[in-house]
Amino acid sequence: MNGISLTGRIDLNALMLRERMTQLGDQISTGRRGNSYADLKSDAPRSMDLRADIVRREAYQSTIGQALSKIQVTQDILDRIGAVAEKFTANAAKLMGATKPEEIQVQAGQAKAALVEVANLLNEQYNGEYLFGGSNTKEPPIPDPQNILQSGLVTGIKTAVASLNGSNAASVLAQTKALAMSDAGGVTPFSTFLSTEPGKSEGRRNLLGADNERIEYGIAANKNGAVKSSGETTDSWARDLLRGLASIAELTPEKSQLGDSYTTFITTVQQGLKASVNALALERGALGVTEARMQSVKDLHETVTTTLTLQVSEIEEVDMAKTITSFQAKQMQLEASYRALAIAQQLSLTRFL
Repeated sequence: MNGISLTGRIDLNALMLRERMTQLGDQISTGRRGNSYADLKSDAPRSMDLRADIVRREAYQSTIGQALSKIQVTQDILDRIGAVAEKFTANAAKLMGATKPEEIQVQAGQAKAALVEVANLLNEQYNGEYLFGGSNTKEPPIPDPQNILQSGLVTGIKTAVASLNGSNAASVLAQTKALAMSDAGGVTPFSTFLSTEPGKSEGRRNLLGADNERIEYGIAANKNGAVKSSGETTDSWARDLLRGLASIAELTPEKSQLGDSYTTFITTVQQGLKASVNALALERGALGVTEARMQSVKDLHETVTTTLTLQVSEIEEVDMAKTITSFQAKQMQLEASYRALAIAQQLSLTRFL
């Protein structure tokens, strides 16, 4: 009986060693303490908390990364629109005084082309989203950019400019400004969403960059984002630019013969374009500050995520050198158990005989 009891104990010990070696083998193969939180025992709650924090921060990083890409494209578009505004602000000087008829015709033709270009630029998309559409990213902020010359805004300004005479410059300018500021259907070239509630007064597009920290970055086509316009303005750099371009586009050579009234008209148009240039420069600068802020927050999330990942590794992963050493030790113990078991079995057989 004693021989059988000894054999049983040795066999049980070998079984336990084999189980431990299997566990150590799995750890060597995967580098992890186990395949479930149960294997982490008392460290499981902390591991789960750390992993939840990592997932949360990775989500912030992804959201910010997408917004940064949109901002970069938006900056490129604003740069191009700004270049158009600067060009026609400078070109307005060529329309002063006794202007040659062909110069007016050239400037008018270029302004018409610029109107179409600006309308299309405001309809630019990134990853299937309209950048200047406010929260309505699936519909163009200017529904018919190719035919903006036939829009109520441009045809209305055309009528007003056609009525310009030697004494009504102020009245004509007031009409063009009112048309540019209008959100009325059939007048504004902007979408119904941007021109009516709730789109008309909604806040800028924003994102949650961190817990309780929202960062605004969106710019709607028909209103400023982070800046206030000043000077001869409709309070919107886009409206100021469209107004100025449409006013130049509808000039005819004979208007240059109207003396002070014509000079007043061109001077005010130039001032409006200048207001657009200034506001666009400020808008680009403000968006650059937002971009830097987002990048800073994203970098912080990445740094903290790296630290958290190391902490998770310390909890969930094994020390490979120690694990291999332990495996080899258990292997030697198991071999010794097998030898002891063989001896015990021989002793039991001898007694039996």
